[in-house]
Amino acid sequence: MNVLRIALPAVILFQSACTWVEPTKEGSEVSLVKAFNVKGCKRIGTANTSVKHEVGIFTRSEEKVTEELVTLAKNKAAEMGGDSIVAQGSPSEGSMNFDVFRCHE
Repeated sequence: MNVLRIALPAVILFQSACTWVEPTKEGSEVSLVKAFNVKGCKRIGTANTSVKHEVGIFTRSEEKVTEELVTLAKNKAAEMGGDSIVAQGSPSEGSMNFDVFRCHE
């Protein structure tokens, strides 16, 4: 019984630190940039992303959550034909929005 008391929280903490979202080949070619970098680019849409920010009673690392949100946005941007994304703000409760741009033809 003592092993279960130690093992279960350890597993939950380990999972909360894991990255569950993997970049696609195309998504890894999309850049996260600042708004001033896309002045001559064509805006082609928005990528709204969300991931779990809590696992049970544990809150996941803000850094990991943000990393996953950006990866999801890059993957979605690639599917839309975009090559750059600009965050519309900060993550909030596991969600974040991005503008998608095509800067290179």
